[in-house]
Amino acid sequence: MLERLCYAQAMKKTPRELNKLAAFIAEQATNEEPQPEEKPTKNQAAVELGRLGGLKGGKARADKLTAKRRKEIAQNAAKKRWENKSN
Repeated sequence: MLERLCYAQAMKKTPRELNKLAAFIAEQATNEEPQPEEKPTKNQAAVELGRLGGLKGGKARADKLTAKRRKEIAQNAAKKRWENKSN
């Protein structure tokens, strides 16, 4: 009975992915503590550059557009919205 209980508890903790299962079995066989998975960190410089471009992108594009072109874009967007509602 005790063997069944221990087996059931061990099976609850076993991973379903084949590679993770193999690593789990190897860790159990060698009695090593599992190492926590590391999450990749973002490059802070890249984050700052991306944010910088994102903050000024829409406004810079709008400043470059003529009034006529902005009107065309708005009309096309409205037309597409109404096409989706009629389907």
